[in-house]
Amino acid sequence: MSKQSNILGKPLAPCSMDPLTGFMRDGHCRLGPNDHGVHTVCAVMTEDFLKFTKAVGNDLSTPRPEYDFPGLKPGDHWCLCAARWQEAFEAGHAPPVVLEATHLSTLEFVDRENLIAKAWSE
Repeated sequence: MSKQSNILGKPLAPCSMDPLTGFMRDGHCRLGPNDHGVHTVCAVMTEDFLKFTKAVGNDLSTPRPEYDFPGLKPGDHWCLCAARWQEAFEAGHAPPVVLEATHLSTLEFVDRENLIAKAWSE
């Protein structure tokens, strides 16, 4: 796999191994050829965001064993669709972002300044 960069221009860091995230379920918010949803934003789940995304039709908190999906809880790191993060940002519900683990291609959908404004720090 070719080297992929984060929005800071450095090598893409892992987002989460538990729960295992990424479109390719490799722990990284990589951009892959079949990822039409562009799951490139490494976000830290919050109760507010989980309620918002469920209300707009994308329930991330309910386990779906048939898809090997554990259901997310506040504090979990997860690769979100860039467009979903932008939608949440515009609605005032965007979760924090791990900049080092957010893929460079996210900038085609989201302004760097908005991501930096929501940067997560441990």
